[in-house]
Amino acid sequence: MSRRRYVARGVPGGYRIWDKKGRRWWGDHYELCPDDLVTALNAKASPETITALLKKCRAMKR
Repeated sequence: MSRRRYVARGVPGGYRIWDKKGRRWWGDHYELCPDDLVTALNAKASPETITALLKKCRAMKR
């Protein structure tokens, strides 16, 4: 099993996605843990799938 590149880390007020290879935050600040998005990023899913999950996570904020 390969190592995970993206991990969700708890920050004040919610979660952010940390890119281990790039050593920087990826994406937005999320109030709920984006487990399905992190799984898709680590599985190298298609851009369409990742875009759909991003829209879903952003909609959960509202």
